[in-house]
Amino acid sequence: MSDPYEFGSFAGKTCVVTGGSQGLGFAVAELMKERGAEAIMLVGRDQAKGEAAAASLDGDGCTVSFLSADLATTEGAELVVSTVDERYGIVHALAACAAATWRGTVWNTTGDMWDEMLAVNVKTQGLLITGLATIMAREGVAGSMALVGSIAHHGGIGELFPYVVAKHALEAMVRHAGYSLRMERIRVNLINPGWMDTPAEDGVQKKFHNAPDDWLEKAEKEQPFGRLLKPQEVARGICFMLSDESGMMSGASIDFDQTMPGQGPAAPFEPVPRHFPWENS
Repeated sequence: MSDPYEFGSFAGKTCVVTGGSQGLGFAVAELMKERGAEAIMLVGRDQAKGEAAAASLDGDGCTVSFLSADLATTEGAELVVSTVDERYGIVHALAACAAATWRGTVWNTTGDMWDEMLAVNVKTQGLLITGLATIMAREGVAGSMALVGSIAHHGGIGELFPYVVAKHALEAMVRHAGYSLRMERIRVNLINPGWMDTPAEDGVQKKFHNAPDDWLEKAEKEQPFGRLLKPQEVARGICFMLSDESGMMSGASIDFDQTMPGQGPAAPFEPVPRHFPWENS
């Protein structure tokens, strides 16, 4: 008798991956294709980068397309929902990997900064859940969604004031959405990665922390496992959540890191910068 929960299979599924043109989102899309996805729509801001990413994955039985959308806006989220409906008429899985990751502290976070951080990292996630769940329910799909939080949702470092708040809000979102959608057999879960080696993180380190080109090598030497998280391993966690392999799991929030907040001695005290750089991006 065949196993109905075949290892991580995406056979015949139509998937949406936000932040799909690089880093974690691209790694998720790669794994979805490897595991049999029929169609994947990547979502991002950079048209050229996104189209190149889609072209590199398209083929071998999997149709991969790209949609440029501003996920800081309601219109951008609505465009994702309407486009996937027009292109495919169905959706089985959402991997919401897009996020705003810039820095802001308790001393310098402005109203505009709050608006952008909460729009990208909270409001958009809720709008995508609502819009895509509507399609899933209409088509009778027992779908799944995986949002990407952060280990920082426990409190984070001083430079992450609005980011911490936004990521912690996702805890409540997945629990409520998982509960509200359970009778439709639509599952919603959250994965909370720690410090990860991605192109976006390289940009953040150099822009906000004046990190040298070899920052990654130095940082990895100081980690318990001798490295930062890699997108491919977090992608496996996301695809587990999204596939039938995770069974009935819904409303769950899983920390995925080599640190354990609340355990062991506190980190040495460092003053929170009062003038931390920020650019609307």
